[in-house]
Amino acid sequence: MKFFIDTGDVGEIREAYAMGLVDGVTTNPSLIAKSGRKYRDVVVDICEIVNGPISAEVLTTSYDEMMAEARDWHKVHKNIVVKLPLIPEGLKAVKTCAEEGIRTNVTLCFSPVQALLAAKAGASYISPFIGRLDDVGETGMELIAKIVTIYNNYNFETEVLVASVRNPVHVVDAAMLGADICTIPFSVMLQLSKHPLTDTGLKKFVEDAKKIPR
Repeated sequence: MKFFIDTGDVGEIREAYAMGLVDGVTTNPSLIAKSGRKYRDVVVDICEIVNGPISAEVLTTSYDEMMAEARDWHKVHKNIVVKLPLIPEGLKAVKTCAEEGIRTNVTLCFSPVQALLAAKAGASYISPFIGRLDDVGETGMELIAKIVTIYNNYNFETEVLVASVRNPVHVVDAAMLGADICTIPFSVMLQLSKHPLTDTGLKKFVEDAKKIPR
């Protein structure tokens, strides 16, 4: 499974990348807004750190406007993937982008049939939001299982990018279901390495090492 980091914080990206945990990056307007910087400036900085897919989201909702943004982003860097919303106008843009060789990440997916539409339109990635489904009383991982099954049934090339990840259990479940990618907040990435037995074991090793003659 590939790990993307879901953030607009360049410092977090550098730290996670140094640990070998970053295959790509996802961003969105909400994440970038926290940085207080211009969207494009942050994305350009990210492209200089990570040699992998960098999702940059369009900020409009009509086909013509989205395509103008998509073509503009495509010129910025070879690793940029254009993030488009799962709406009819967005699907039109996905189809055109596929025809023009522009990779796309279709975002805000909450149902299996939405994922099917995105794949048929030619999306490079589909981003089902599992945490948000959990928040409203549904089971986000059931959506991942259905999408993975549908894509495998028809050999779609669209990669399943599990988004809105809230905890390490989401990551493990997604890996067991065969999702291609998890995009993970930095705080959750840090949790992945944590285990109380690791901490107690390390403490014992360090204490015993002090007793060894040097």
